[in-house]
Amino acid sequence: MTQSERIPLLLHACCGPCSLEPIRLLRAEGFEPTICWTNPNIQPLAEHDRRLKTLRSWAHDVARVEVIVAGDDRGAWERVVAPAGFDRARRCRTCYALRLAESCRVAQNRGLTHISTTLAVSPYQLFDVCGDVLRSLASAYGLTAVWRDFRPYYSEATRESRALGMYRQSYCGCRFSAAEAALERHVARDARKAQKATRRSVGPAFAS
Repeated sequence: MTQSERIPLLLHACCGPCSLEPIRLLRAEGFEPTICWTNPNIQPLAEHDRRLKTLRSWAHDVARVEVIVAGDDRGAWERVVAPAGFDRARRCRTCYALRLAESCRVAQNRGLTHISTTLAVSPYQLFDVCGDVLRSLASAYGLTAVWRDFRPYYSEATRESRALGMYRQSYCGCRFSAAEAALERHVARDARKAQKATRRSVGPAFAS
């Protein structure tokens, strides 16, 4: 199937590595994606810019896909999303809604009829919540939500992005997710240390 025969689709992208498999799979399904970048949640600004640079470089040099840099209303994020703080369910739902609403607006303005998101790749996202938000917003904007479970391809995306030398972030994006990710890493590290200490104290097993 040629590019002109595929159905145009706007793909909201949260980063470069998470875009690899959705682009491949959506094209195989008969869509031709255009990437939309709108992620005012990503902090600090240097991190935001680094992720965008990684995405644009890969999109231009490898995927041959257009990247639209849409609105990144950081003030709106602080007013609407930040008050949820560490209430992750409320924070993420509101954050999804802010970013996907902007993506839907861009799709509508571009005359596109289908929309999807790379947020469906990461097993760390709230998958069902994100799907509900996308479908609701797409309907409100007169669009068709293309919601797919890309999570089974997360490992492949990880391997491929590393092979390509792409920058890979260690947290979702906002300052709250950064703190949560850091805590999870510390807990996992302490658990590994405890396991090693237990093995040393028990010593080698001897056959009777």
